[in-house]
Amino acid sequence: MKFAEKIKCVPAKCRKFFTPDSEIKEVLSDKKKPVDSKIRKPILGKIDFYIIKKFLGTYFFSIALIMAIATIFDFNERIDKFASSHATWHEIIFDYYLNFIPYLANLFSALFVFISVIFFTTKLADNSEIIAMRSTGMGFNRLLRPYMVSAGVIALLSFVLGAFVIPHGNVERLNFDQQYIHKKKVTTAENVQLQVDTGVVAYIQHFDNDTKTGFNFSLDKFSDKKLVSHLTASSIKYDTLAQKRYKWKIRDYEVRELHGLREKIYKGAETDSIIMMEPSDFMYSRNQQETLTSLELYEFIEKQKMRGAANLSMFEVEFYKRFASPFAAFILTVIGVSLSCQKRKGGMGLSLGIGLALSFSYIMFETVSSTFAVKAYVPPLVAAWIPNILFSIIAFILYRRAPK
Repeated sequence: MKFAEKIKCVPAKCRKFFTPDSEIKEVLSDKKKPVDSKIRKPILGKIDFYIIKKFLGTYFFSIALIMAIATIFDFNERIDKFASSHATWHEIIFDYYLNFIPYLANLFSALFVFISVIFFTTKLADNSEIIAMRSTGMGFNRLLRPYMVSAGVIALLSFVLGAFVIPHGNVERLNFDQQYIHKKKVTTAENVQLQVDTGVVAYIQHFDNDTKTGFNFSLDKFSDKKLVSHLTASSIKYDTLAQKRYKWKIRDYEVRELHGLREKIYKGAETDSIIMMEPSDFMYSRNQQETLTSLELYEFIEKQKMRGAANLSMFEVEFYKRFASPFAAFILTVIGVSLSCQKRKGGMGLSLGIGLALSFSYIMFETVSSTFAVKAYVPPLVAAWIPNILFSIIAFILYRRAPK
């Protein structure tokens, strides 16, 4: 029996022997103390942190497991080429695999998100943990909160890695690939013509990237669509030791300046000049877009557009994909939770099978959409977001059908 009930059973004359009148009045009073309206429940509770811990733990564990298996298979496939090309262990481990693993993990991040959500959510449902959460009045939208927080962490990590970290590693990885595996490193360029500035067109007949030297160079300047200056030189060399960019040494040159009907010609043996171009502007290598950070990729695209360059679709698709891909974490999380939040007789087999099928479908659409931008003339922005648009529709349908 509670203390208040015991007090009520004692006659009023005798209550003072048990406790002071002030405390008796406080206990017997039916009025409740006002609750401070400013006190609010935390956004994330213990259950939320429990789900976040399960989500992220399963995600990183699946990445570590699959990357270990992928590395073993890749090494087994390339061991003959490593041996025949005499690559050192230091180069194999630090230049290739230390950069290959983050690249592959970020490439298949959508697959790992889906597998993680399906796996541990189905396990929660089989253990009746989701039923216990729902019995307390937790709705489906409230259940999604910790999942969305986890997806946000993964999306942010994927964006930072893809935009700023992995491109630097791709430089070393692709250099190793060209030197020891495929051995198809391009070091020369022929008949290069580009607009280096407004009304300024440069031409190089042959460029050697090893010596940073171009031969049979010409530079034409136009004003109001009229030629005002024409420079020719036997060779031009990029100054790699200069403190400023775009510094070139021009040898055996001749300049013709046109002023109406008058023409001025002067020659020289060597001179230094600032020309808004670099050796990297002439050399297009395979998967070059993967070696540029997002800022460098944006600058490269704008520069090439100004010069009138064609075949920029792959670069533009890569730029937009770096923003579109992280959003896949939210979309695939909603699909995964909607599929696996119910307890099924067959266990996680059916849910995991559907999840794997949808994951590989998403990766396939990513690849196909890039081809659309190059071959079918689809705008790169649309091509990069096609997978997210299609799977957002699937996520909305499954979300509406999920038990609320």
